[in-house]
Amino acid sequence: MIVVQDVEKIYDTGKVQVAALRGVSLEVESGESVSIIGPSGSGKSTLMNIVGCLDRPTTGSYLLDGRLVNELSDDELAEVRNRKIGFVFQTFNLLPRATALENVELPLVYSGVHPTARKERALSALERVGLGDRADHRPNELSGGQAQRVAIARALVTEPSIILADEPTGNLDTKSGLEVIGILKELHEQGITIVLVTHNPELAAKTDRFVEIRDGLIVREGKGTDLGKRTDTGEREGEGV
Repeated sequence: MIVVQDVEKIYDTGKVQVAALRGVSLEVESGESVSIIGPSGSGKSTLMNIVGCLDRPTTGSYLLDGRLVNELSDDELAEVRNRKIGFVFQTFNLLPRATALENVELPLVYSGVHPTARKERALSALERVGLGDRADHRPNELSGGQAQRVAIARALVTEPSIILADEPTGNLDTKSGLEVIGILKELHEQGITIVLVTHNPELAAKTDRFVEIRDGLIVREGKGTDLGKRTDTGEREGEGV
């Protein structure tokens, strides 16, 4: 589904050029869950932005479902993002004055979906993440975990084939984080491809496969369970997302 080949991303600040990615190649199969790990500034988010069609590589190629993304116009990129990809961010990115239902409806507004169908699909997405009874609540009336679940519902409402999650549990307590990971696990079991950016190896251990980036290069790959951490009782934490 995702084929990134020899991708470089260079940011030109005017005085100096910064190489965020330095020849990265990555393949993700349909239905896989893959985590991208590494320290801050390693290039994780830059790679996620390219995979999510939010940014373009300086050199190299990116194919999504066999289509060369490099050659797409801005309008075509927007269509791909809206139709194929659902985004989940660490900071939720919800509109503060809109209800949960209105926040989830937003991608369908951009797609021109009729208001009645829009409401039905948004409510169905909220029910899918266990928040059907919070449809009329605004973000300040929700816990952090509930707000992130609204964000997941918004990502789901367009029925994407890929969910890209950038530090989805970074602002959550342990209990809420586990709930969000549980939802992502269910979505993966339903056939949705999950690409997850995290600096947390315990979270990455819950995915099928991990890719570690440092200084703009992939330095290590393996099964998620290879990152599994044993608890004090000797039991391995987590099972695959």
